[in-house]
Amino acid sequence: MVTRLSHLFLRTLRDDPSDAEVTSAKLLVRAGYVRRQSPGIFAWLPLGLRVRRKIEDIIREEMVAAGAQEVLLPALLPRDPYEATNRWTEYGDGMFRLQDRKGADYLLAPTHEEMFALLVKDLYSSYKDLPVTLFQIQDKYRDEARPRAGLLRGREFTMKDAYSFDLTDEGLERSYQIMRDAYEKVFTRLGLEYVIVKADAGAMGGSKSEEFLHPIGVGEDTFVRSAGGYAANVEAYVTPVPEALPIDGQPEPVLLPAADTPTIDTLVAHANEVAPRDGAPWTAADTLKNVVLALTHLDGTREVVVVGLPGDRDVDLKRAEVAFAPAEVEPAGDDDFRKHKGLVKGYIGPQVIGAESATGLRYFVDPRVVDGTSWVTGANERGVHVSGLVAGRDFVADGVAEVSDVRAGDPAPDGSGPLETARGMEIGHVFQLGRKYAEALGLKVQDENGKLGTVTMGSYGIGVTRILAILAEAHNDEKGLTWPKEVAPFDVHVVATGRDEVAYDLAAGIIAELEGERYDVLYDDRPKVSPGVKLRDAELLGVPVVVVAGRGAADGVVELWDRRSGERRELPVAELLEAVRAI
Repeated sequence: MVTRLSHLFLRTLRDDPSDAEVTSAKLLVRAGYVRRQSPGIFAWLPLGLRVRRKIEDIIREEMVAAGAQEVLLPALLPRDPYEATNRWTEYGDGMFRLQDRKGADYLLAPTHEEMFALLVKDLYSSYKDLPVTLFQIQDKYRDEARPRAGLLRGREFTMKDAYSFDLTDEGLERSYQIMRDAYEKVFTRLGLEYVIVKADAGAMGGSKSEEFLHPIGVGEDTFVRSAGGYAANVEAYVTPVPEALPIDGQPEPVLLPAADTPTIDTLVAHANEVAPRDGAPWTAADTLKNVVLALTHLDGTREVVVVGLPGDRDVDLKRAEVAFAPAEVEPAGDDDFRKHKGLVKGYIGPQVIGAESATGLRYFVDPRVVDGTSWVTGANERGVHVSGLVAGRDFVADGVAEVSDVRAGDPAPDGSGPLETARGMEIGHVFQLGRKYAEALGLKVQDENGKLGTVTMGSYGIGVTRILAILAEAHNDEKGLTWPKEVAPFDVHVVATGRDEVAYDLAAGIIAELEGERYDVLYDDRPKVSPGVKLRDAELLGVPVVVVAGRGAADGVVELWDRRSGERRELPVAELLEAVRAI
């Protein structure tokens, strides 16, 4: 099949759009694949739709091969099901909410667990109907605060979401593994490198969650992995807990007066000066940093908490949000300190903090702060710190919180070696939701004994439009896009240049042969466009194979480009088909 560029709805741009921050956003707009409508919202033009549909077809084929059945649910949804699962509130500002003319509440779906559960509840009532897995390829909506990464993070985006329904936990395990295997096949067919990492379920809930991450420099996720095979998103990393130490026999705390030691560095320097210890100097890892955080709960109330962590560590707010979910987390501000006079900023210590203390503030510690560990920390008096403060003797925490940063060299929790860190972009996510949504929405079926049993669910998502952007991010050069053949909008791009009809006649013959071989062809037949513009467009559009009929046309010679490798060569037209097949 041939598409003539003279008839294609396309306008390429020479300059990058001013509002695009990443390479994929720049190239997809410049090459006329998409067009920005407003921040995070894009119109899909013919070339972009062709690539998008090829990605969707690969996903669809693997979903069907795995036994899933395709449906399509609306994107405009009523409030009540999301109220029943509490996600109307839990999603916070990230969800688009609206009202109809009668004042009824609706939302633009960020995800569809509730609606799929209700669909199955409406139609199925027996264990004989299960298991069943349904999927759709549908637009989703999330109110991103700063959508400036093009299709990588938009307000409107396309997802494939699938949902499995089983009566037993064992059935869920099987359905989950089938979908997980199907995802590996999808990403392999798309030529996408991926790492499967343990992940936090977040607002989705459930007992098990894994992300498929594509390692990429512009990735928004940091993940860690070991040479021994452990991999996890940093939010899901669990710190190995050291053994507790004996408390008996440890010396009593010693005050360390100092005029000005409000930071960890100044405290360490002061401790080594006035209270040096035998064996090794004090380091930041010997200090206990007490960080004050403000939690905003779902009902709008604000709670101040304090977290103690080794002084060589910093708080990772993403990990803190997981630790204190579903509350929103931010560093405490000046108003918070004014309301809690017992917190002496820069000199906070755990001795007077805790739910049962005079401050009434909950106190949490890093997993490394185990009983018997001794610390240099604040004395809750301006200008005074203390050394030898022992956990379990001199202070007790209300709980443990995983909020500290994860670093290269930290141990893998499964003992498989030290960690390395990398950046990645989520391309797929699989969840074992369990019975959270089924219980909230009353999804039950009769079992073999005629008794009602609550269905257990899995949820499986792939970001279709994000994958398109990642492929564009990964496959380009200084001249334009270089699509892999699996998703390219066309197989071959034929360009006729010059004013001599012989070039156009030669191109027509080439196209006829390519069509006979069932290649999908884009033909640049624009009669009044200069050769330079045509060739620049061919480089920008990124079709894997480019054939140029130009100055050598009279001698039956064409130029063949392999856009992926960058190789260009001239050859007789009689050898062209074989060369195209080889590419």
